[in-house]
This record gives sequence, C-alpha cells and structure tokens, in this order.
Amino acid sequence: MELFEQIRREYEFGVGTIQGVARKFGVHRRMVREALAEAIPVHKPPPERPRPRLEPVGGFIEDFLVADQKAPRKQRHTAHRIYTRLQQEHPQCKVAESTVRRYVRERKLALGMLAGETFVPQSYPWGSEAQVDWYEADADLGDKRQTLQVFVMRSMASAGAFHCSYYRATQQAFLEAHQLAFRYFGGVFRRLRYDNLSSAVKRVLRGSRREETQRFIAFRSHWQFQSEFCTPAEAHEKGGVENEVGTFRRNHWVPVPKARDLADLDVQLLQACREDEARVIAGHDQTVGSAMLIERGYLLPLAEDDFELVEVSFPKVNNLGQIKAHTNAYSVPVSAGVVVEAKLSSATLEAWHEGKCVATHERCYGRHQEILNLEHYLDVLEDKPGALLGSKPLAQWRKVGRWPASYDHFWEHLNERYGRHKGTKELIGLLQLGRVYGQEKLRVAVEEALALGCGDSAAVRYLLTASQLERDVPMSLVVGKLAAFERPLPTVTDYDQLLGIRSAGAEVVGGPVR
Repeated sequence: MELFEQIRREYEFGVGTIQGVARKFGVHRRMVREALAEAIPVHKPPPERPRPRLEPVGGFIEDFLVADQKAPRKQRHTAHRIYTRLQQEHPQCKVAESTVRRYVRERKLALGMLAGETFVPQSYPWGSEAQVDWYEADADLGDKRQTLQVFVMRSMASAGAFHCSYYRATQQAFLEAHQLAFRYFGGVFRRLRYDNLSSAVKRVLRGSRREETQRFIAFRSHWQFQSEFCTPAEAHEKGGVENEVGTFRRNHWVPVPKARDLADLDVQLLQACREDEARVIAGHDQTVGSAMLIERGYLLPLAEDDFELVEVSFPKVNNLGQIKAHTNAYSVPVSAGVVVEAKLSSATLEAWHEGKCVATHERCYGRHQEILNLEHYLDVLEDKPGALLGSKPLAQWRKVGRWPASYDHFWEHLNERYGRHKGTKELIGLLQLGRVYGQEKLRVAVEEALALGCGDSAAVRYLLTASQLERDVPMSLVVGKLAAFERPLPTVTDYDQLLGIRSAGAEVVGGPVR
C-alpha cells in the first residue's frame, strides 16, 4: 500500500513518466501502471505449481480420503499416515512429506472434511452450573516421575476452578474431590455437567437418559445438586472445563512440578488455583476471585457433614500378620486369627482393633501386592530373630529408605560382640524403642553411638533416655559413661547403676563404673 502511494505521488509530482518511476523504485513498469490505475493493490492468488511427482499417486490419495468419510472419526488417515503408506506401497514415488501434507489439506477442504462447526454462545447465571472432568499430568514425587489423574471442577459463571491430584481416578477419589471443591468454592452448584464417567454412569441409555451408580445417586442426594451428562464423544458440550484444563496445564504443569509426595503436590495445585483468581477473563469486568466472592452468595449451602466415603470391611488377620483389601495385603500388629476393622480411603488404609487405630498404610493401587511395616513384626521377631535378615518387611524398609546404613554397621558391631543370634535380638530390642521414641530419634542415637566409637545397645538406650534426665552434664561425662559400656558383655544391672550415677551427678572415668 505504501509503495503504491509513493509510485502515484512520484508520477504526479516527480519524474512524471512510467519508465522513470519504475527506474527510481526498482519495479517493473507493469506495477507502475497497476498503481496508477488503482490506489489499492489487487490481491492475486499464488500461481499453482505443477506437482509432477505427486500426480501419479493423486488418485491413490483421493481413494483414502473418500473412504475416510465413512470411517470412524478417530480411525481416519492423517497426512503422515498417507505419506507412510505411499512410501510402503509406492516406493518408486519420491515425494516429500510436506508436499503430501499440503495436498491432503487442499483435498480435505474441497471435500468438506475440515469444515469448522459453529457453536452458540451460552450465558450462565451465578451458581447455576459447574463442569467436571479428569485429565492426566506428570509430576516428580520424591525421586520418581509419576503419571497422575487430576480432578478439575470449573464454575461457568465466575470461571473459578479447583484442581487436585490422585494416583487413580477411582469413585472414592471422584467423590472426595467433589467435597474438597465444594469447600473451596464455599457452596454447592445447582447443576454439575460431566462426561459419561464410570464413577457416575453405569450405562448410557437412549437420548439423555443414564443409569447411574447407586453411590453417586446417594452422594448427589446428600449434597442436593443436579447432574447432567454430555452426549458421548461430544466434549464441546463441556467446553469450559476443557479450556480450563489446557490453560492450567500450560501455566502450572510446565515445567513438570516437583513435590515430596501427593499431599505436597496438592498444596502447590491449591496455590496455583489461588493465583488464577487474579486473572480477568475476556468479557468479564472483574477478576476471577472477585466473581467467585459474588457467586458464593448464590450457591447452595454446604452440608453440615461430608458424605461418608470410607470403605469399611472386617478382614481376619492371616498367619503372615496381614489383612486383605482389594487383593492387596497390609501388615498389622495383631495376632493371627483376630478380626479387625479396615477403613479404606482414596489415600490410606487404616486397621482398627478394640477402638484403636493399630496400623496406617498408604493405599496401594496395584494388585496382589504386599505392603509391610517392619515395626508390626518386631514382637514376633523377638522370638524368631533369625528371620529378620531375609524378611520382606526389612527389604521394603531398605527400598523406601527407612533402613539407614548406620543400622547395618551397628548390627555388625552387635554380632561381633554378642554373636549373630543374640546380636540380632539386641538390634530388635532397639527397634522396639523406635516405636516409643520414634525412628528418627533412634537413627540419631545409633549414629551418635557409632561416632563415639561405641557399638553396644545399652549406649543407644542411654542416648535415647539422656534427654529425660533432670539436668544436663558436660559431654566429657557422657563420653566417659559411654566408654564404660565397652567392657565385655555389660549387664542390665550395670546399666541401671549407670543411670543411678547419672542422676546423682557422679563422675565416671574410663573403664568399668566405679
């Protein structure tokens, strides 16, 4: 446009000849004539280039595209698939993939296969509808990358959204996430729109009718909302949450987030949801957070109590000290043959006996797995110390990092001092103290004893209980006391005497207690 203006001005007020203008601006005389005829350049389509290599297989490609019009939507040829078949079935045709892609696009447009669908804009009153969906995302939990299932609920009026993650998209997780979302929004939406999720829909019937699961019906009745389900394979019917997933993934899942565990990741996701409340959606006058505050007054009130989601069963403890839940075995510190109450949630399994929670495990979503805690077998191992070395609970503790290398070093010292059988029994006795004082304090005490050159269980007991004594003493006195444990085979009486001396504030010199 600017060039045409300069040409017209130069011809009118400058050199005044077509040849002179063309020479000055370095253009063809034909362009000068076009500029003098019209102030606006005439658009010309690019000339069609011949495709001599593509012409022999043009009919072959056309047959694919015509057949695809009757094929299932997700089983049609892509341009890359057509190029691959050309390479396999017509190897003599040396044509570039970019040429095939351009030709396929042109033919699809001509056949009406790329015609865009027109949608009708919708408006939503405050609190009227939210849309719900699941999507997959990867995260680094600890030192391992895992693919997670992420629940999302998006308000259609305020555009606020809630995201939380689970290992599996189970019905328990599905319903639990609803309750967390309701707490986040401060109320319940009158209508929730879903895909035909198996957690809610047992069978799709004709039209909009659905056979819903009994548990979902009870959950819906508890929270008093209505549900609607999209037409199968028509995800655009809940386009709000589909767009939310894409936006949230680009802004908060890139780069891949890192967290200690799933709970830590959910804290990060909640913070990301709070950050998105500062956005202003196109066509809105206020931020998402401000709109959520307005909408809160239009939501249904929260129920006084959450819907009971825990799955309760009453398994019997087998002779391996385990109970079964969904094919997986979990250890419990209860005698074999006793019936306990198992409470299975989306994240944990709790075992209750005589009104007390005796064991808590992270829920396993595999099949036929054993989830074992070494502490649950310590009472048995005191009578069978030889079973410790090759036990599965010990192997699992090593795998998850609950068995530090210092325990093995201390175990070696005990075996050298007492022999394998009694040394292992002494170690088991120390592990029992971990149940009382905590495994972290026990680890610190073992490492302190090793650092002081002491390899006796009585020294570890002393370090664990030293903080409970009434007054502090210099470290030199503690070292002296620990040195007293290094005489051959100290007895329980010696240990009691040492504690008595410690309480009285007496001094200890190297060697036996005096």
